[in-house]
Amino acid sequence: MQGLKRLLMDAGGIAILTWHTLVAFLRPPIELSPLLYQLDYSGIRSWSITALTAVFTGMVLALQFATGLESYGGSMYTGKLVALGIVRELGPTLTALLVGGRVGSGFAAELGSMVVNEQVDAIRALGADPVKKLVAPRVLACVIALPLLTMLADGVGLFGGLLITMREVGVTPKFFFTQVTDTLGVVDLVHGLGKSVFFGYFVGIIGCFVGLNTTGGTEGVGQSTTKAVVNISITVLVSNYLLTTIFVAFYG
Repeated sequence: MQGLKRLLMDAGGIAILTWHTLVAFLRPPIELSPLLYQLDYSGIRSWSITALTAVFTGMVLALQFATGLESYGGSMYTGKLVALGIVRELGPTLTALLVGGRVGSGFAAELGSMVVNEQVDAIRALGADPVKKLVAPRVLACVIALPLLTMLADGVGLFGGLLITMREVGVTPKFFFTQVTDTLGVVDLVHGLGKSVFFGYFVGIIGCFVGLNTTGGTEGVGQSTTKAVVNISITVLVSNYLLTTIFVAFYG
């Protein structure tokens, strides 16, 4: 019961923070400098780990499908399966988990340190809104960065799948990409990129919420960092199933 109560309280707190974040961002003046800085931190500095993970994910998928389907005579369809697996599921989900671990923990640690050092109270004392200054640019940056990183992961993952499919199956690059373009449609892009928008929101809002609710000094900052990573990972995995169910029901 205690765990359920804490879960409901956190969910309510995140909902309230979401509303305040939306109101704060729409309230003028809209400052672009903090947003651009957070886009650099959340997006540009995360591209390398995203690309590295995606290329090996595509290679592993292609290897598994190529060898697994060989006994059934279906290895020629490896490109189709790799394309669907990456674009619909693995691209957005793995990107969200990696960025959530890196960026979400960073948000929690940074804001947690500011809370412990009473810098957030100082912002309030100066008449500024901490949500507008600290939370809104981080959340919006994640919402923008995650779909862009997902598109990067999709492209790099397909390239990794191409390399292994060429080696294992013996197809040409033209044949592989013909399979990809014949298989993927607008619905598949909606599945992947649509989910990445929600994942970006979860990463940003949970990281900020946990950071702003840090207590217990420097030890509390470390605990908040760990809590942010765990909560973001669980939320991404659970919401992935729920969002996939919704997209399949509406778009097939």
